Amino acid sequence: MFTGIVEETGVVVDIRPADKAIELTVRPGLCARGMRVGDSLAVNGCCLTVVKLAGRGARASARFDLLRETWQRTNLQFLRPGSLVNLERSLRADSRLGGHFVTGHIDGVGRIRTWERVGQDWVLDVQAPPEVMRYLVYKGSIALDGISLTVAAVRKREFRVWIIPHTFEVTNLREKKVGDALNLEADLVGKYVEQMLGKMDLRRR
Repeated sequence: MFTGIVEETGVVVDIRPADKAIELTVRPGLCARGMRVGDSLAVNGCCLTVVKLAGRGARASARFDLLRETWQRTNLQFLRPGSLVNLERSLRADSRLGGHFVTGHIDGVGRIRTWERVGQDWVLDVQAPPEVMRYLVYKGSIALDGISLTVAAVRKREFRVWIIPHTFEVTNLREKKVGDALNLEADLVGKYVEQMLGKMDLRRR
């Protein structure tokens, strides 16, 4: 479980196909402290398991094995060596919840439609698939590449969020452009409500 409060951006070191998975190697910074094999790390919002650690300090790297399902359903497939990725360690039970509950299970991939500066802030419009749009509500929560954001507007096929300077500076959004793909995870609460209401309807029948 995560909060959507990105701790830092890591740098992609290597991506290569292997016999049973696709190997993704990332160079973290802060997140490398105390990291162990088997730990969970959100990479662009995807919950991945550390399978290998190498190096120390500024040369430390973490490797993840990606299933084809993860590769095909997320924007990790568009990464290249040198790409920035948002990183967040899993939530501790005694930590503050600064964003919202984020599982690290991506619901779909969106595309940037509008990405422009307005005053000191940035406005971001994202075209999203129906399986994500169905859960979005005005002033609700959305995880975008693992970033916990508030939905500022909901349209038929897209939604809007506002980005403050701090978020722009500490996340991979600073290298994004119109047309780029973003990992989307809708708020978990809406999914549970939908399922419970569906079961209630079945019982009434």
